Amino acid sequence: MRNIIKLALVSFVILAASSAVAIKLRRSAAAKALQKDSLIVHEWGTFTSIAGKDGVALEWRPLNGPPDLPKFVHTIEKSDLGLRHAKGKAELTAAVRMETPVIYFYANREMNVSTSVGFPKGKITEWYPQARAVSTGVNWGTLKVEPGAAFNLPADYSNNHYYAARETDSAPVQICSTNSRPIEQEKFLFYRGVGTFDLPVAITFENNRVALKNSGKDPIAQLIVFENRDEKIGFQAIANFSGATTIDLPVLDKNVDAVIQQLRQALIAAGLYDKEADAMIKTWRNSWFESGLRVFYILPRPATDAILPIEIEPRPQQLERVLVGRTEVITPEMEKSVKDRVKLLNDSSPKVRAEAAAAIQKYGRFSEPILKRLIDDEKDPTLRARIKRLIDVPIAD
Repeated sequence: MRNIIKLALVSFVILAASSAVAIKLRRSAAAKALQKDSLIVHEWGTFTSIAGKDGVALEWRPLNGPPDLPKFVHTIEKSDLGLRHAKGKAELTAAVRMETPVIYFYANREMNVSTSVGFPKGKITEWYPQARAVSTGVNWGTLKVEPGAAFNLPADYSNNHYYAARETDSAPVQICSTNSRPIEQEKFLFYRGVGTFDLPVAITFENNRVALKNSGKDPIAQLIVFENRDEKIGFQAIANFSGATTIDLPVLDKNVDAVIQQLRQALIAAGLYDKEADAMIKTWRNSWFESGLRVFYILPRPATDAILPIEIEPRPQQLERVLVGRTEVITPEMEKSVKDRVKLLNDSSPKVRAEAAAAIQKYGRFSEPILKRLIDDEKDPTLRARIKRLIDVPIAD
């Protein structure tokens, strides 16, 4: 019996010693890890397109509207980089509007980081802070990432959706000052542009049903068909979508909070922090959930990297890129409504013509592709001229 007790005591001492060694080893490894440079980079953004009858994205003028960014943001029309552009932003035609990608940096100490993003099938139109080179991509050169530093972020004191992206725990970034560039600080790198390239989801609408096709190689983690009709909300979510399917329009028995929660969970599952997902939704809430039929989906990472190749040095320990595809669907009812009002543009009454034009322009970014489709079939030269004038007018969106 005594031998058994002694053996048990010896075993306990050995086990305790082993546990102590294991704890020391773990603490030592953690301490070493804390001493190493740590860099985490997260990005979110949106690709907005308008679905044609064949499911292929229509060409439109994505920036044909009033400015929607603070005045301090750099644009191709007020750049000091020596760029030359044949057209202003409003005249650029493309199939996709790349909206507000923002890149966040998280570091355990101050460090210099070089960052550039390519956009081989598009053109960068806005960015902040100032960059060293901008065209079919944007290169900020060397930035200083300053966790915990006091900072003075720019503001134009407007109620602009741009500022929501700052509501995260990311480190401030600062461009390195040169003789030609003043110091500029922000909580992220911002850029935006337009381009024509293939997105992985094709969408068609026929007989009150939505046909969806994933033409890419990778499954789509989350896809949401959303409709807001006369302030009645409905949506249907599809997980791990591959191949093709046709679904009925969603039942209009939900509310905006429910679809926001669904999107938020999808963004976090894709790699964003909670505050980043909230900032993205807050940035786009007013347009994402307005009246209309649209499809949201998380782009597979290989598709994002192909459209927007990114280079960061030193290489981050973690790089998450969450781009949301947002495809607006022109319904037959919408097209018929515009067509009926187009007929009134030839009315003898100036008041009737003005009211018809105003009703068409209420469709915002949708009106241009619908009008372009109608003008192709119109034979009356007077009516063609009036449709063209409407197409050329900046849309309040």
